[in-house]
Amino acid sequence: MSTLTSLARAIAAERGAAQPACAVRHLHISERPLVFIPLALAGEANAPLAAMVGDSPRAAHMLTVAEPRDRDQRFAFAAQLAAIVLRYIESYFGSEETAGTREPRIRYADAPQLLVPNPAGVAFTRLLGRSTRFRRTAGPYAVAETVPVLGRWLTFLTERAEHPASSLMLAVTDALALHWATGQSPVEDLNLGALLGWIDPPPGRTGAQAAARAEDPVRCPPAGPATDPTFDNEVLEARLLAIRTARATGGGPPMQRATAALTSALATQLEPTWTLMWRAVDLLRGLPAGNHVAARWDHDKDAFTWHANHLRDGGPPQPRRDGAVSAARRLAGLEQVQAEYAAQRAFDDPLVMAEHRMTGEAFAGTVTAAEPGRVDGSGRRRVLRPASPSRPPTWCSPGRVCPSPRPRARIRRRASSP
Repeated sequence: MSTLTSLARAIAAERGAAQPACAVRHLHISERPLVFIPLALAGEANAPLAAMVGDSPRAAHMLTVAEPRDRDQRFAFAAQLAAIVLRYIESYFGSEETAGTREPRIRYADAPQLLVPNPAGVAFTRLLGRSTRFRRTAGPYAVAETVPVLGRWLTFLTERAEHPASSLMLAVTDALALHWATGQSPVEDLNLGALLGWIDPPPGRTGAQAAARAEDPVRCPPAGPATDPTFDNEVLEARLLAIRTARATGGGPPMQRATAALTSALATQLEPTWTLMWRAVDLLRGLPAGNHVAARWDHDKDAFTWHANHLRDGGPPQPRRDGAVSAARRLAGLEQVQAEYAAQRAFDDPLVMAEHRMTGEAFAGTVTAAEPGRVDGSGRRRVLRPASPSRPPTWCSPGRVCPSPRPRARIRRRASSP
């Protein structure tokens, strides 16, 4: 945590409201994102219990699993989810554009965006993609043809979520915490309701009061995928037991009543989070976009186009584990992108640049003279260096606040090593 971020948190705690940590928005927010809120059964690995998904506040689709431990019902849930997610993704296949000047290429004009409440939602989506992308559509234990396709798309999106500059899949709590500093700890910021309470408290309440109210699981249930233990013990267990009893007695009307009761109980856990998700989307849209956001979204569109073509051409699914060489290349690429993303944020946002100036990684000045051909040969290799430490680097434009050349050189050497 930087000094300015700590100061902003202290001011937020004193004033009772979150303080802006950024002057612009550093993420792309789609005009039609797909909100996905999963719930999982406690104590089971990747056992979906319910989900609410949709691309509009008024178009929520609720999916439930009557018996999460039953394999057939879990993959039936995946097939229902695939019908919604794939239809949403395929809606972006209709419009194309030409990109690039030297080597023009065709890509899709826009790309989908998946929003989940928190990083745990990203982890659940990653496991769901891994458990479905290798399933067979024929033979024993066959699943619907859309299930492995869904798994490959979910895996692609969760891999892009690890990309520092990508906005194809976002955890909303991370997106909000990037732009606002609250008066609570970063761990408490993982609670979507509490985080929004600090950022946009109701009239007559401070951020601390709104956050405390949001931490009550009765008023504001957890945003998933884990459910509240009290709800599990007092409500969910009884509903699941009623379904098992009805199934053992032959189903019929008792089974229908038990399923309806389970759906109604799970809706009380999902609907508050659904409202909070779209409220967060509106808050993020209210921030002006940074200058580099559009260019980073273009890279996302390139990645989306490549993966869509890969699936269309019959390419294999993503491996379970990366090989040593591919993992090293991926890590080096992520480190390089992280450095570029940090520099872009600093140039787009004066509040972010102020942190670099406090640590000495950036400075302000006017370039009065430059020696582009000066080479420093004191090290193991000859590199371009300014003639004096007091002068700005030759690549700094007049009137700009520029990062120091030292971090650039260090990052370059680190990224080039395996």
